Amino acid sequence: MTDINWNDYSLETQAIRAGHRRTQEDEHSLPIFATSSYVFKNAEEAALRFTGQKPGNIYSRFTNPTVDVFQQRLALMEKGERCLAFASGMAAIMAVGMGLLKAGDHVVCSRGVFGNTVLLFQNYFGKFGVETDFVDLIDASAWEAAIKPNTRFLFLETPSNPLTEIADIAVLADIAHRHQALLIVDNCFCTPALQKPLELGADVVVHSATKYIDGQGRCVGGAVVANEDIIEKHIYPYLRTGGATMSPFNAWVFLSGLETLAVRMKAHCDNAFELARWLEQQVGVSKVYYPGLASHPQHELARRQQTHFGGVVSFEVVGGKDKAWALIDATALVSITANLGDVKTTITHPATTTHGRLTPEVRAAAGIKDGLIRISVGLENVEDIKRDLGRAL
Repeated sequence: MTDINWNDYSLETQAIRAGHRRTQEDEHSLPIFATSSYVFKNAEEAALRFTGQKPGNIYSRFTNPTVDVFQQRLALMEKGERCLAFASGMAAIMAVGMGLLKAGDHVVCSRGVFGNTVLLFQNYFGKFGVETDFVDLIDASAWEAAIKPNTRFLFLETPSNPLTEIADIAVLADIAHRHQALLIVDNCFCTPALQKPLELGADVVVHSATKYIDGQGRCVGGAVVANEDIIEKHIYPYLRTGGATMSPFNAWVFLSGLETLAVRMKAHCDNAFELARWLEQQVGVSKVYYPGLASHPQHELARRQQTHFGGVVSFEVVGGKDKAWALIDATALVSITANLGDVKTTITHPATTTHGRLTPEVRAAAGIKDGLIRISVGLENVEDIKRDLGRAL
């Protein structure tokens, strides 16, 4: 078979075909290399591989053919030079911190990130002398004002979780680079099917593959995409030593997810847009957060920066936590779970689940009110989703 330059192909084609090197069995579907170790031809080859003088598999903690195909595909889809896969999205963020930070460094992070990300920077990196300041995601002047001489990187999610605020990636990349810092973007909500942060100036992209990349709530995994220099010098040594490894089986599942990512994301977005418009008309709903709505403050930025508006809709109900819980409990079709990115629609109360470990003050600063509900809109018929929520409302 003729060698192919996959950079010449579209995301949809890359997601289905890139990276697969057929074995002597001539398989059409990707195999799972369920092995912990590899056999060397002789002692010299073993020594050369361990020292990096000869390429090849060494140990599945950091080299596995199935995982490698996933890494190659996601790197291509994100327009990055190299990708490393991890055991979870949080493990990927941990790897970025462990690889790039040292005692005495400083991080600027958005308030609108996943609750565990806040705790990781604040409680754990903080224990080892890394200081983190949290700022308003959409206030570029606040980001710049928070930067110090020892700031190593800026970290954000866009759209944010759960309020779907949109950061201007190009503006923040410019701010970071003027201060010799890196910009790191969690692209979990959009995936490369909707947004490519590296093309907008970001230096590192992180993913929770557990979400839309899998798409069916089956496996837990994460990934980091960046240039060769960042990966090889800073992230790969941590993976090889720290062992937060993605399993070959999970990589195989995620590869299946990538194959349908583009078509799934469009369908998620179509359903979410329809549901958001409907929620705006419902009695008892005081506010709807969705970038596709003209009422969203960053609607025009989302139009420029993303190809579609995403599959997550959040809204506030009148009556606070009691009304929010009552609505959630009254649903019959949607799943009450904090996961997102599933073909099944999910619903959760962020203030007591995904952001429940944060202090009330931190939640308030992030805009997460007791009446807020987050929906990850699935691929069921949208009229059925509306009927279920309408009954609950």
